[in-house]
Amino acid sequence: MNSHSNKILIVLPAYNETGKVGRVVEKIKATGFDATIMVVDDCSSDGTSDEAEKAGAIVLRHEKNRGVGAAIRTGINYGIENGYDICTVLSSDDQHEPKELSRVVTPVVNDDYDFIQGSRRLKDGRVVNDQPFRKITTKLYSLLLSFLVGRRITDATNGFRAFRLSIFEYPDININQEWLDRYELEPYILFKSIKNKNIRFTEVPITIYYHQETKQYTKMRPFLDWWKLARPLVYLGLRIKK
Repeated sequence: MNSHSNKILIVLPAYNETGKVGRVVEKIKATGFDATIMVVDDCSSDGTSDEAEKAGAIVLRHEKNRGVGAAIRTGINYGIENGYDICTVLSSDDQHEPKELSRVVTPVVNDDYDFIQGSRRLKDGRVVNDQPFRKITTKLYSLLLSFLVGRRITDATNGFRAFRLSIFEYPDININQEWLDRYELEPYILFKSIKNKNIRFTEVPITIYYHQETKQYTKMRPFLDWWKLARPLVYLGLRIKK
């Protein structure tokens, strides 16, 4: 699993991100970063797909809303099926900084690591317009994951990451499970990758922007979606699921 390649796929899961997704694609292209940009439209009811295509992304569209986990899985499976070596995932709602792509992806390209997790909480990481409640809950979540995996993780809920697609060859990592369709997939992959002794993992500092002009910072529904985010840690920690 020491393939050294620059064939990189950037996956942007998107649901009703008109006015943002095109800007993100254009920002990525402006960096000159050598990668394929793919937007996975999770059955948006607005012009997300058209905007993404117009900006220059490849678009895959779900015919029904399946969840962010299913959208990321669609991108990952596309990458595996089409011979990509590295996948990086970031937000389609302009929360992440495309200029930091090199910081996240280069350690994987250089074969120093197999999985890089972005962290707003490391030194040199940054959050613009953070809120106290979110700051507390994301830190608590990271502490829970750290306890379960036996390693300090500073920002377990950050959606900016890069990984070698060959990690999905390990039989203990099965992303094609229906219970991972919504908010469960990202913490599942993170948990499994950290626990796998063959996967070289680290965090790097990144920036997150919470735009004040937006009425809501997240599409997550209180309690119901919080549980979806937490249950991979519970299920895997108690060995209820694989």
